[in-house]
Amino acid sequence: MTEESNSPMTDTDSTTTGPLVPEDITADSPFTLPGFFDALSEGRLMAARCTECDTHLLPPRPACYGCGSRAVTLSEQPRTGEVISYTSVNRPPSAFDQLAPITVAVVELDSSARLTGRVAASLEDVAIGDRVELRVCDPEAVDIDPDFDLSYEEEWPIHVFELL
Repeated sequence: MTEESNSPMTDTDSTTTGPLVPEDITADSPFTLPGFFDALSEGRLMAARCTECDTHLLPPRPACYGCGSRAVTLSEQPRTGEVISYTSVNRPPSAFDQLAPITVAVVELDSSARLTGRVAASLEDVAIGDRVELRVCDPEAVDIDPDFDLSYEEEWPIHVFELL
């Protein structure tokens, strides 16, 4: 897994238009969590965008949670954004115990899509409005306990925001 540089948000071609019927959704679809993490492990941060109401869906989903439409498309997102909310998690899930306390933030990416993730900084060092950049890494490099992974999560990368 490699870190990629920022890439501009670009809509993908029509072959990545969301499934219009539930039967079109497969386990490896880019509109599912496994598909999202597959793209992330390749260095691409993907989001869906509803073509009806312009809601960003990150991670991507096959239908808009704003208006219910299945008219969604995929686009690559920038890795930079701004902290809009943050907190400290003192009792994280077991796999993250050794990292506690964990600073978690909601980040509005430069595309206006929002993503929640861990910030590689202490709570005292983070503020609303801070600029951050997403870094993708292997779970072993972050010292996450693999014994707590579900079988389908074993290959999923971890995303961490770093202060700029």
